[in-house]
Amino acid sequence: MLTKECTRHVIEEIIHLFPDAEPALDYENNFQLVCAVLLSAQTTDIAVNKVTKDLFRDFPTPETMAKATPEIIEPYIKTIGLYHNKSEYLVQTAQKLVEDYQGRVPGKRRDLESLPGVGRKTASVVLSVGFDTPAFAVDTHVSRVSKHHHIAEPDWTPRQIEKRICECIPESEWLKAHLAMILFGRQICHPKNPECENYPQLYTCLTEE
Repeated sequence: MLTKECTRHVIEEIIHLFPDAEPALDYENNFQLVCAVLLSAQTTDIAVNKVTKDLFRDFPTPETMAKATPEIIEPYIKTIGLYHNKSEYLVQTAQKLVEDYQGRVPGKRRDLESLPGVGRKTASVVLSVGFDTPAFAVDTHVSRVSKHHHIAEPDWTPRQIEKRICECIPESEWLKAHLAMILFGRQICHPKNPECENYPQLYTCLTEE
């Protein structure tokens, strides 16, 4: 596994490759951000953006979605995976926001993770993107990149990967690293036939040792 110094070097070189990386999900407020990230589990951001266009048009706020039922929501999201469970999570989350948080998305991790269907990754995305609070989210791309580049051990959990990366780079780079590593995973460090060797600047730390 890479040293902390080499880990930081690799991650910062990835950031340099994608300095303008932005969230790929479409949303207009933190409620829509929560919904979009929740929907993105085991599917693509492109697929999510296709369904949220109509979903957010008809249910733009927690108050409007809280009045719906999963059966009403399902047709909007039926083209993405796990839509039965996700429709329930959306309605239940909207209801909890209305009942417990005056219709506002809370800005603390514990409160976010109390929302139905919201786990650590979703909470981290909402904290970092929606509230500008230091947090580092580990999705499938970040996990794959970390393991491929020996930032993490092959059997590490997302929580272990998060801890390692947060130890190696400053808080100010957590969000930039998350977004850049996602694009790097999508465009370069593919699950099959990764093209990382075409970017030798990633490995100068190793050659200097």
